[in-house]
This record gives sequence, structure tokens and C-alpha cells, in this order.
Amino acid sequence: MNDDALLVARLEDKAAQAADRYMITSGDFLDSHQRRIAEEMIRGRSLPVTVRFYGGFDDAERCMPVFLPDYAGEEDLKDLVRVIRVSCAKGGRKLSHRDYLGSVLALGIDREVTGDILVRDEESEIGPGADIIVETAMADFIHMNYAKAGHTWLSTQVLPIDQLYIARGKAVTQTDTVASLRLDSVTASAFRMSRAKAGEAIRRGLVSVNSMEAMKTDQILQEGDKIVLRGKGRVILSQVGGSTRKDRIRVTYQVFR
Repeated sequence: MNDDALLVARLEDKAAQAADRYMITSGDFLDSHQRRIAEEMIRGRSLPVTVRFYGGFDDAERCMPVFLPDYAGEEDLKDLVRVIRVSCAKGGRKLSHRDYLGSVLALGIDREVTGDILVRDEESEIGPGADIIVETAMADFIHMNYAKAGHTWLSTQVLPIDQLYIARGKAVTQTDTVASLRLDSVTASAFRMSRAKAGEAIRRGLVSVNSMEAMKTDQILQEGDKIVLRGKGRVILSQVGGSTRKDRIRVTYQVFR
């Protein structure tokens, strides 16, 4: 059984537990590929419970599938995750997302129990560091054992998800025209690359739309869609305008690098 089949089997078990025991169940955090597999499974089955993908905040890239009986609501989702607030001294080496992720995994935990890592810089009002979203069951272990990243000493605290710090990223507005709203066309435009290279990135699984892996170059996008190109940043297709004289479509992006 391959990894995708194992994922589907685990999710089927979680759905069955939620229905049979009338309780909230959840899987681990999924990346964009795994989320696509999960979404396909859900669409292909009639499940007796509601399914939500929850990552702690609206724009989360990594989300856990949550199976909710009819009594459960939005507030119940918050109990599934915690924030590990990591702080480091000002003026030291600037730590990257990779530094934080690598040092957390060095504790011997799986990537699947951690969600997004939101890195803060020196200009943050709460100081440099990172907020790491984790499964509640792992929060105390990480808090007690996580003390160093990239040769830099750290301090940590466990917080409820309501206290997650989301830095306001500096978005650059970018306008262009595209031949169509196909994913390859928009990706090429937004990330300033050729359509051929955009198509290759999509086929390699490097592009996600609204946190789900997008493998079809001809997928049609809509206003408000979020496109992420791994290693290059993310853009939001904030506006779709009218057509030019040459029948190209005017588009506006919010670009986050």
C-alpha cells in the first residue's frame, strides 16, 4: 500500500470513529499534496459527519482534517491546536523558517504534528522569533525540550490558538494581462516566468491553490484565489477585470515574497 492509500485508510478510520463514537476526531497536519488526496476521498464518499480542514488561521498552508459530529462547532476546533511561541534575543543571527523547522524535527517528532511556522523579525512588536502551530498533544513536549535553533538559544511558551501572532506581510500590487485564467497562464504572469516553466512547476506538484496541490495546468482560477509556488512565495488573485482589445484579461495580484 503506497503513502496515498495509507492516508486514505487513516482518514476513513477517523471518519468512522467520529460517526460510531459520536466524537470529534482529527488527522495530522497535511501538506498540499495530502490535502488534495483527502479532498478527493471526501468528494467520492458520503460521510455521516462534517469535514473541516483546520490550520489555526484562515490562510494556513498546513491543515488537519477534522471530522465533526452534528453537535460540534467552530469553537471546538480551537482545542485541537496550540501555539508554541518561540522568542530569541534581538541583535542575534536571523533565523529562517528552515532553522525553526529543522530544530523542531531534531527533537524526534514527525512533521505531521506541526502546522505552519510564522517567523517574526526584529521589527515585530513582540520581538524576533516564531509562532509554531502544533497538535495540542505535542505542545508540552516541545515546550519542555525545544531550546535551540541554528546555534541560537530560545525561550518558549504554550499559548491558545487565539493568541497566534500573524505579522502583516508587505504585499506588492501587481497588474498584468493574461490570455486566460488557466493556472499555468496566471502562474506564469504572477511569478514572472515563462508559461512552459509554470506548467512544469505545476506538473511537479510545486503549485498549490487555496492550500491544495494543483496538478492540472488548465485549472480555471477565480478572483480571490491564493496561489503558492513553493520556494517563490504566494500571490492572491485580487481582481479580474475586463478584456483588452486583443481579448486578454486584465488581472491584479497581491504579491507576497
